[in-house]
Amino acid sequence: MPAELVTELRSRTGRRGLSSYFTEAIRHQLAMDGLAEIVADHEEAQGVLTEQEIEAGRRKLFGDKDAE
Repeated sequence: MPAELVTELRSRTGRRGLSSYFTEAIRHQLAMDGLAEIVADHEEAQGVLTEQEIEAGRRKLFGDKDAE
């Protein structure tokens, strides 16, 4: 990993440290990979997702942003 990247990460992670940061980043990436697989499987079986389907999925995952 480039030294300047490590330096920036250390300045951002503070007391929690790089290990915690990496763990959370990997956990997030694995979840995103899983979602990408679900979408790919759906699109293979049903065709490309519509904007409405994407928005419905977004609301289920992240809540209704207009309700805030």
